[in-house]
Amino acid sequence: MATTDFPAEIRDLRTTLGSIESVSDPTALEKKIAVLSEQASVPDLWDDPEAAQKITSALSATQAELDRVSRLRARIDDLETLVELGTEMEDEDSLAEAEVELTGIRKDLGELEVRTLLNGEYDQREAVVTIRSGAGGVDAADFAEMLLRMYLRWAERHNYPTSVLDTSYAEEAGLKSATFEVKAPYAYGHLSVEAGTHRLVRISPFDNQGRRQTSFAAVEVIPLIEQTDSIEIPESEIKVDVFRSSGPGGQSVNTTDSAVRMTHIPTGIVVSMQNEKSQIQNRAAALRVLQSRLLLVRQEEERAAKKELAGDIKASWGEQMRSYVLQPYQMVKDLRTEHEVGNPAAVFDGDIDAFIEAGVRWRRTQSVG
Repeated sequence: MATTDFPAEIRDLRTTLGSIESVSDPTALEKKIAVLSEQASVPDLWDDPEAAQKITSALSATQAELDRVSRLRARIDDLETLVELGTEMEDEDSLAEAEVELTGIRKDLGELEVRTLLNGEYDQREAVVTIRSGAGGVDAADFAEMLLRMYLRWAERHNYPTSVLDTSYAEEAGLKSATFEVKAPYAYGHLSVEAGTHRLVRISPFDNQGRRQTSFAAVEVIPLIEQTDSIEIPESEIKVDVFRSSGPGGQSVNTTDSAVRMTHIPTGIVVSMQNEKSQIQNRAAALRVLQSRLLLVRQEEERAAKKELAGDIKASWGEQMRSYVLQPYQMVKDLRTEHEVGNPAAVFDGDIDAFIEAGVRWRRTQSVG
């Protein structure tokens, strides 16, 4: 006979869902959907494609958020019915099915609960992610490319649109750096916990003697700015250089100077864009990312000032936040949360939700500790 205390488990599920609903507020979501639906139904909606895209994306995301809550409540109701029938009929198959569904609901509730923790100032924003190779030579460049694929696959698993804005290829293999956008609500909130130094340990495929190599890559995550953020940059503070886009091995991939390198003179921040089709598009994309980085700088300065006033000057993030070990054993471990798995291949294929969820929960304990 089943040993699971289903009534207690179901009560716990309903309590957790109630806490989630108190934050997500389904009634408010329904009102927001009604407003967005009305905006999306106007005949001249697509006369302004950019505004139309924002409205339809917001409608889709809000509807999906409401659907997730509604589906979980329905699944808990169905689980309760299945347990009652299985218990009355002493049907072990039904109770076994209930065990499986209980595990699935717990997992999905956990993911939704993490969303309620994303209440930072910019957590709801789309994200701009930059990956840079660090120490480790060609292995580090290869590692940077592995991380780029990992995050793009993660986004693909969630049907989040992405756009690679810039890629700087290393001479032998891999990437010096890459920048991409994740165009989904809460992308910044989720991916911000991925920011930091990542370490890879493996037998180097580029070493003739087959020696073990340690290499590093840095991940930067910034929120995408919006027009309401008021990050104005005077033209006198910007230096713009144009050049031809390059591909692997330094080969030129076009015949015009369409790539743009934008430097913010006061801070020294440099943004390069080469993946759009025209210089105008690359310039616009570079300005958008530069504004996003300056927004993050401003946010960090404000946070640092508050910490100094409070007497708290310890850093939140260490130099190395996660290790990916392929040799002499297989393991990926987050050094902040202690979360670890023994299947690096799955992680590099985009299976990083558990790391992100653990990171979001860890960040909350740091902010209230």
